[in-house]
Amino acid sequence: MFVSPSDSSVVRVVSLIVLLAAACVYVMRTRSLNAPSPIQQFGPCGRIMKNSAMVMTIQDPASQRLTWYKPPLTVLVIKKVRDVSVLQPFVKLVKWLIQEKSMLVYVEQSVMDDTLLATNPSFTVVKDKLMTFRDGKDDLTDKIDFIICLGGDGTLLYASLLFQQSVPPVMAFHLGSLGFLTPFEFENFEDQVTNVLEGHAALTLRSRLRCIIMRKNEETAKDAKPPTNILVLNEVVIDRGPSPYLSNIDLYLDGKLITSVQGDGLIVSTPTGSTAYAVAAGASMIHPSVPAIMVTPICPHSLSFRPIVVPAGVELKISVSPDSRNTAWVSFDGRNRQELLHGDSLRVTTSIYPVPSICAQDQIADWFDSLGECLHWNVRKRQKHLDELSDLTHSSSNDTLDSLEHTDQIDS
Repeated sequence: MFVSPSDSSVVRVVSLIVLLAAACVYVMRTRSLNAPSPIQQFGPCGRIMKNSAMVMTIQDPASQRLTWYKPPLTVLVIKKVRDVSVLQPFVKLVKWLIQEKSMLVYVEQSVMDDTLLATNPSFTVVKDKLMTFRDGKDDLTDKIDFIICLGGDGTLLYASLLFQQSVPPVMAFHLGSLGFLTPFEFENFEDQVTNVLEGHAALTLRSRLRCIIMRKNEETAKDAKPPTNILVLNEVVIDRGPSPYLSNIDLYLDGKLITSVQGDGLIVSTPTGSTAYAVAAGASMIHPSVPAIMVTPICPHSLSFRPIVVPAGVELKISVSPDSRNTAWVSFDGRNRQELLHGDSLRVTTSIYPVPSICAQDQIADWFDSLGECLHWNVRKRQKHLDELSDLTHSSSNDTLDSLEHTDQIDS
């Protein structure tokens, strides 16, 4: 068939529109994630439908190594607030980064206003060389090459909050109370930071949840503002707030009603967040490299309502049941708490922007060390060996009740 130039232009335009639509769908939502397998055919006839715009392949965790395309020049140092014990390590680190590594160091503006730091003579030497930012006002996108956290797990959560898209590699030092997400010790920080700057480190890609609150009639309103995306590293918590009544929350998965939650609320967590609020509510612990979303009820009024794990990439919709006596409240990593009214909905799916957390050893050793040290997972006093038991060392396996009774008769 002959195609005129005008027809050919129409075909190209239509093809371009289709490609753009597919790209928009991919940006809006990660539809599915495949396991790290190159096999696409199963048996003589079965195969996975090829659609590159809708499929994300998960990399083998063992191959996730840090690589710098160019030497990092800017570093963001986040320290635990209102903690005197962190001040001296913070000053030593910042001074070393500026004087020894010639790096441009960013800190939060509130750090400069700390009266204890202002009187520190070592800090006054480098104070004028620091760059500052204000949370919620200054955009750090494409300004930071590397992040160093000093404190507890909250510092890593704060770093995740600052970057709502691509996150620079994060190196977290344990100077807080728990330290589940902070595998590095500060004693020999010079060698450890130098090793990372040279590109010798493993990464754990900690997935985040992309959350959108859709208000009532907002989807159909013409002049409605675009919804705000909130990315969380640990969990989204929906609870009954101050109300004395049970929460009644409808849970949808990919548009299908799964169940109605009756209880104190619901936790939607990442694998990283599975060892936080979720495990305290009875959920399992999931390695952060597993592509999944965990749904955990809070004190459900059904003994058979157990936590479930769904594939990463599905879309969860959570809304207040129409016949619910009260509204619900939602918080994101313990922040931005707000009310969900009747008719509102919360959309949750996996974000395409993970948090690249630098490992002290590797993905497996770091996680299991944290389970043992922080949560005392499977830590107990070992059972004694038989040779250590004085009451059994003189008896043999051939002893019977009859022989023992015969011995007693002879002695009498």
